[in-house]
Amino acid sequence: MNMDKNAPIGIFDSGVGGLTVAREIMRQMPEERIVYFGDTARVPYGSKSRETIIKYSRQIVRFLLTKQVKAVVIACNTASAYAMDAVEEVCKLPTIGVVKPGARVAAEATQNQRIGVIGTEGTISSGLYPALIHQFDPQIEVIGKACPLFVPLVEEGWLHDPLTEEVVKRYLDSMKQEKVDTLVLGCTHYPLLRSMIRKVMGEGVNLVNPAYETAVGLRRMLEFRDMTNEGRLDEGVDKYQFYVSDSPERFQAFADSILPCTAEHTEVVNIEEY
Repeated sequence: MNMDKNAPIGIFDSGVGGLTVAREIMRQMPEERIVYFGDTARVPYGSKSRETIIKYSRQIVRFLLTKQVKAVVIACNTASAYAMDAVEEVCKLPTIGVVKPGARVAAEATQNQRIGVIGTEGTISSGLYPALIHQFDPQIEVIGKACPLFVPLVEEGWLHDPLTEEVVKRYLDSMKQEKVDTLVLGCTHYPLLRSMIRKVMGEGVNLVNPAYETAVGLRRMLEFRDMTNEGRLDEGVDKYQFYVSDSPERFQAFADSILPCTAEHTEVVNIEEY
């Protein structure tokens, strides 16, 4: 295991959605270095098979290992659901996904034992959120809903568009009818629609952002292992490094709109080589 405290944290996602996780890590652990990989050539993951997601995740982790990362964050709900064991097997490093932290907080937050989970088709069909929530409380009823149009709407930047509001209403009407009091934003794109989702669901529903909870969990994990960064940054090394498998300009524009830093040095990687 790479025990260099000043080594970077590796974060990967199917594209740009995982930047919401990176953003939370930057906010909560500003001393940490980050290497981010977005698989923009093969997005989305939500409609792909388990076998394909595992294959992609292994390739990405092998790439991240070349950057000497000290821990791996699977900043994609679908990859967290399908590939966690495969990632841990490949990297042998402290690893955290976005599903379990969100499931724990949702189980703690609900008062009426009715939790909604929205995500990609892959995340919902995996059944991982209900399985993890039931580990905390088997009496909780979990209602899942795939919302596949949310991702392209976010990536188009239509966060406050009337069309987006209509789509959110259409998807979440069933959740309102189910009277859930807690809703898990089970895709890393979805926190960017938080204000729209809040408007539709109402103030009485707890919105759980797994990106935030994952950053909290990562910090605890590194502190427990005495692996938090001591604040040293070697000369000539970028604190935040960004890599993609395609379309760096589009990635940079999106990253610059949500991160507290710029992603101007985003590099393209032929991920199929790994």
